[in-house]
Amino acid sequence: MFSTALIPFIGIGLIAQSIDGALGMAYGLTSSSLLLGLGMAPALASASVHLAELATTGVSGLSHDYFGNVDRRLLLRLALPGAIGGMLGALLISHLQTPWLGAVVATYLLVLGVFLVVRAWRNRPNSAETAAPKRTRRLALVAGFLDAVGGGGWGPMTSTGLIAQNLPPRIAIGTANAAEFFVSLAISAVFLGTIGHVYGRAVFGLLLGGLIAAPFAAWLTRHLPARITTVAVGGLVSLLSLITLTRALT
Repeated sequence: MFSTALIPFIGIGLIAQSIDGALGMAYGLTSSSLLLGLGMAPALASASVHLAELATTGVSGLSHDYFGNVDRRLLLRLALPGAIGGMLGALLISHLQTPWLGAVVATYLLVLGVFLVVRAWRNRPNSAETAAPKRTRRLALVAGFLDAVGGGGWGPMTSTGLIAQNLPPRIAIGTANAAEFFVSLAISAVFLGTIGHVYGRAVFGLLLGGLIAAPFAAWLTRHLPARITTVAVGGLVSLLSLITLTRALT
């Protein structure tokens, strides 16, 4: 099953999971942008990414829990509404077979890519006070929906939303990563039940790269210089989304 054609997907999975596991975002954004840039249909790209994420998010969540980065009570508040939102988004994108859908998804990814750059540029340390985050179920519902529609977005919305409420970054990132497993499981189940197939080569390559990186990324959460890496990811996602959007409009 292994061939040289898998190498690019393994590399993308390795890089994407390293960043996602350490920063709580960018696996879906990076992977989906690449697959859309290769001409894959939005629903198929999102389905392939989320199926690969089943393994990578599972290992990442366990790794974060091992390193003490997961708030288990918060995990429960995020997982169920996130899964519900993801299922609704997957049902929507599976049944919207329209020519403009690729452009819409690319625009969404472009916005999120720019958001990552702005977030890194304006990053400031949290205040010393911490409090239980509020409206987490609503946040998870919307994030899960957009994650299914765009093939990514769970991390930027949940991690950033939690950090903005002064939750320690490592807890926000670790808990969001752990909850993402249940979101990916729900989205994958809907996609497999509706479109019935995925791009197997992409799934296998992304999965291998992600599994290699997940444990190390969890350890790096406390040490990785997040600002430079986030700017690089945001710039890459924005560029890939612009390429996809240009192709869709020409």
